[in-house]
Amino acid sequence: MIALGEIPSFPNQSQIKRLGFVIAVVFSYKYFRFAELQAGERTDKPKMDLIRPRFVLFGDSITEQSFRPGGWGAALADTYARKADIIVRGYGGYNTRWALFLLHRIFPLNCTGAPAVTTVFFGANDAVILGRTSEKQHVPIEEYKQNLRKIVHHLKDCSSTMLIILITPPPVDENGRDEYARFLYGDKARVLPERTNEMTGVYANNCIELAQELNLPCVDLWSLMQKTVGWQKKFLRDGLHLTPEGNEVVHKEVVRVLLDAGLRPQDLPYDFPHHSDIDGKEPHKAFQLRN
Repeated sequence: MIALGEIPSFPNQSQIKRLGFVIAVVFSYKYFRFAELQAGERTDKPKMDLIRPRFVLFGDSITEQSFRPGGWGAALADTYARKADIIVRGYGGYNTRWALFLLHRIFPLNCTGAPAVTTVFFGANDAVILGRTSEKQHVPIEEYKQNLRKIVHHLKDCSSTMLIILITPPPVDENGRDEYARFLYGDKARVLPERTNEMTGVYANNCIELAQELNLPCVDLWSLMQKTVGWQKKFLRDGLHLTPEGNEVVHKEVVRVLLDAGLRPQDLPYDFPHHSDIDGKEPHKAFQLRN
């Protein structure tokens, strides 16, 4: 109720954008839910991929390993259990240059049911230093930023309503990488580091700059993790890949972005009725198509 003489407040641009995104996700769910139920009346083969909105995790080994025990992808799947399908598309050792070859296979332009959310998590391999071990993974900083831009533009071509979240590479514990190399190779371990925290920070900053330029949310892991005393061992298990505590940081920050976008798990519909809504004597009523 607006009091007499009171000027009504209107939603700002950010609130309107958030509301539009939530409506798009819910509408997509309703449409594909209807399609699935209609198809289910005609065929015995369920189309489960059309029921829930899909969140695709696209990145390198830190994404590929995200469903290991304590992983951030597994935690995200638990947070959005029965509300969204969390799909991992992580490729160990990949950089943004190689990721471009995957775009049309993972995110085809003519495919119905594009992901509602995609995380883009590259840079740890792009930042490998030329002339050192693993130099084939190196991508010049200007190309790295341009490759990220191409990835984002392709995703937007797939769906104008898709929420795209950029994630910077995490910091690098150079001593931890040395220890890991000596553990693997002993006296044959490399002399010079293949990555430095300083150079990785340059790539992280370019990721942030692109996110700001394209008005996208960005999780700045490189800066955030280094705010914690002892981050080197707390968040990184081999100087590069994440510990369970490091995975929890990623999970927490990605969920924060999703909540800011209006994607609260409690607001998304279940794929099928909750058990409390099923009548034991007439269970079929709970599964009837609702308008």
